[in-house]
Amino acid sequence: MTELSEAQRVLVFAPTGRDAPATADLLRRSGIGADVCNGYEDLMAELRAGADVAFVAEEALFGKPLDPLADWIDHQEAWSDLPFVILTSRHDEPRVTAWRQQLVRTLGNVALLERPVQPLTLVSVVRAALRARDRQMQVRSLLGARDQAAAQLEYLVVQRTAQLQQVNAQLRTEMTERARIEENLRHAQKLEALGQLTGGVAHDFNNLLMVITAGLDMMERPQEPARRERTLQGMRHAAQRGAGLTRQLLAFSRSHALRPETVDLSQHLHDMKELLGRSLSGNMQVHVHMAPDLWPVQVDPGELELVLLNLAVNARDAMDGGGVITVRGENVASHNGKDFVSLAVSDTGSGMSDEVKEHVFEPFFTTKDVGKGSGLGLAQVYGFAQQSGGTVEVDSALGRGTTITLLLPRSHNALPGAQAPGLPSGEVVPMHSSGCVLLVEDDSEVAALVEDMLRDLGYQVISASSAAAALGALANERRIDLVFSDIMMPGGTSGIELAREVRVRRPGLPILLTSGFAERSRNDALALNIPVLAKPYGLEELRHAIAQLPIRVG
Repeated sequence: MTELSEAQRVLVFAPTGRDAPATADLLRRSGIGADVCNGYEDLMAELRAGADVAFVAEEALFGKPLDPLADWIDHQEAWSDLPFVILTSRHDEPRVTAWRQQLVRTLGNVALLERPVQPLTLVSVVRAALRARDRQMQVRSLLGARDQAAAQLEYLVVQRTAQLQQVNAQLRTEMTERARIEENLRHAQKLEALGQLTGGVAHDFNNLLMVITAGLDMMERPQEPARRERTLQGMRHAAQRGAGLTRQLLAFSRSHALRPETVDLSQHLHDMKELLGRSLSGNMQVHVHMAPDLWPVQVDPGELELVLLNLAVNARDAMDGGGVITVRGENVASHNGKDFVSLAVSDTGSGMSDEVKEHVFEPFFTTKDVGKGSGLGLAQVYGFAQQSGGTVEVDSALGRGTTITLLLPRSHNALPGAQAPGLPSGEVVPMHSSGCVLLVEDDSEVAALVEDMLRDLGYQVISASSAAAALGALANERRIDLVFSDIMMPGGTSGIELAREVRVRRPGLPILLTSGFAERSRNDALALNIPVLAKPYGLEELRHAIAQLPIRVG
């Protein structure tokens, strides 16, 4: 076999006479590389090594096992279909014809040349086969380029996916940081609002304490019954005002996502009147005008109070020397396809320029002097309106005051029923009951007072100053008909945790919790189906709360 340097290679397998050398020489003289195969095994080896065309005399395959050749043809690469040129004889016996047909089926891509064959015809057929092989090689190149492009694309996809994962991780971090900053902003804004209230709150609490302290002094002196009753009434009223003020302050201190509920704006503004008055100086007038058929709204009531307080304080600061603040509520039907309630706060102050209005809702933007405002108030108002499903609008001009209008979504739910602190209408609770109450209270003065209240209601009382002491009292098998516990206690175990342990040790034992931070603990208590009595409470509130429990005495 002669080694050639031509790019294309034709295998010549014709073992009879000089067919093989003559054919190879003819192809070489035509510029076609040709190698002569000396046997069937040599042909198979060269096919595996690589060739472009196989020129085979049919008699070279007589009696040879065609299975290896058929197996090689079947296992060619997807792009390859090697051309065969078969030199046939004129024998047309049935047996030869049948074998020749089988050979054509086995080879697949085959051209038949019958002896005698002209040199031009032979070269022409071989060149045609080589052109077909060239096209197959082009297909191989295209497939290789496609595979390379697919690999490159896969690499780019992996790289891009990694980049996207990195960007997503960064985005999640930024979202977490933004949520933290927004929460800090809300908290800072609440602190600013509470700062505005500090002076008025301190003044009012001192007045309330004055009524109670002076009333106690007067109670120690002999008095006629009518005067004594007036003193008691004044003390009760002062205590109720103090409790109401405390509840409003606790609403400002809450730290949670908005919890919208159905709110009656008219009633809410009426309840806030004293709070608004304390945040403003005495030369400010507040006029409230609510439509008589005003729809309820779906908002977080605590955040609504904070927003209204912010708007009132801003209006006060805009009216140096006094003025009128007007709060107006109206129904707005089908605004952008939804029903809203318009709540507008107007002042008679200096107003805003167009430039100020463009930035008025930006955090930390303020026109007040240093130390008099953080620029968080209106940003919080805007955030509240957006989170509530509404919007906020500003109407202002220099010299004619400012109106901030909140559009709050209408609620189609029923207003929650009023929860009077006393007994429900028509319900009668016996003045005296019986049974044993385990009282858990760490404040000794409060505990002594509540003991007297419980004994007045006809109960025996066992007192414990901590959750651990209460569990000890339960452990000695004494009869206890009710556990009445404060939620906030020292020692690391709260009233909520105590209630869980009581449920384990004595299932079915009634439990009543109380706290000055009732709102903070309400969800945990509700999850345990345990009522919470808010401090401060009186004898009738305590009687009613106990009456709702399934106490079994005896």
